[in-house]
Amino acid sequence: MKVIVNGEPRELPDGASVAEVIASVAGTASGVAAAVNDEVVRRSAWEATTLRDADRLEVLTAVQGG
Repeated sequence: MKVIVNGEPRELPDGASVAEVIASVAGTASGVAAAVNDEVVRRSAWEATTLRDADRLEVLTAVQGG
């Protein structure tokens, strides 16, 4: 299936979870937030939230500094 991750198209296996994609994009869940189709997904729901074809996932990472 095709999903848009941070504005870039990606081919993912059917049933891929938000947690799996975050692990591949960010490497760690620390300091990371996620939104699917403009709706924030709580960290506790990442494993259970599966993506569907044409979903848009935004993975946001907190950055320290000024």
